[in-house]
Amino acid sequence: MKITSIIFTVFATLFTACSSSDRNTHLQMGDQVFITSDSIKLAVKIAGKGPVCIYLHGGPGQDFLSFEKMGGSELEKCLTMVYLDQRGSGHSQNAKNYSLNRVVQDIEELRLKLGVEKIYLLSHSFGGVLAINYALKYPGNLSGIMMANTIAHFMNPDQIREQIEYGYRLLHTDTTLNETDFKKLMNGAAVVRKKLSAAHLGYKYIAHNVNTIIKMDSIENSYSRTSDFGMTLFMPLIDSTKVQQYPEYFKDYALLTNKIKTPALIITGKEDHAVGPDYYKKYKFVNQKVVQLAGSHMLYYENNEAFTAAVCGFVKQ
Repeated sequence: MKITSIIFTVFATLFTACSSSDRNTHLQMGDQVFITSDSIKLAVKIAGKGPVCIYLHGGPGQDFLSFEKMGGSELEKCLTMVYLDQRGSGHSQNAKNYSLNRVVQDIEELRLKLGVEKIYLLSHSFGGVLAINYALKYPGNLSGIMMANTIAHFMNPDQIREQIEYGYRLLHTDTTLNETDFKKLMNGAAVVRKKLSAAHLGYKYIAHNVNTIIKMDSIENSYSRTSDFGMTLFMPLIDSTKVQQYPEYFKDYALLTNKIKTPALIITGKEDHAVGPDYYKKYKFVNQKVVQLAGSHMLYYENNEAFTAAVCGFVKQ
């Protein structure tokens, strides 16, 4: 090889390495407010280094703070984490419009504001519904999609039935249900949850240890927050006189994952009874990798080392 070719190759390699590591230096780090095109103020925090990853929390109506403080910040070693409170959630402003298209548009507008061509999405729990719909609408803007203990069919009968059966197992009463009626299942879930609460076992759906829930609650109760987004979706399920404004959230989006070619990482907890330990089998991404970890719904806290290794390994690939 000629000397000029060697020099060119060395400089090209150095330039590529610098571009890769420094391409996000324009981003403003720390807490900030992002204003959407319909004038809703969203709370955002940016921290870390590496490719940009927007975190989509669950709930609906939860926040990013407990995820960040309980292990999510470990991902900042390999990713520039963009923590986002969805509209009507956490520190973000309430809105009149919580449609699925509008919330997905918020994510896209945030990407444009960040000035990055491609992003990763990391979703937890209900956030999976948002991640899938973003991937369907904006596939060219994604480097990868990471589904951590996610649901793609929010409040589906199979999920509720599994929760009821698990609840009775915790109460040492084996129960097998064949019920398919949604309202009857909701009533049954309310009954078993009340019994679990009386036995101080309700936390078992999302965590192994009650101290995990105590820690999460202490973080989320440490500031004045909103859960208007979640209440808007949940109230019609509780009060039959309320009309569901956004039925699109309750469709089965797992059925559409076979249309998504974006590389997908599915992280599932072997004892996750909020989503269901076998729910991951419903995902059919064209290019997917499944990682099963010991733990429940909050793997980012319960099994942080393995959780972080799975995410960072996926990104490095």
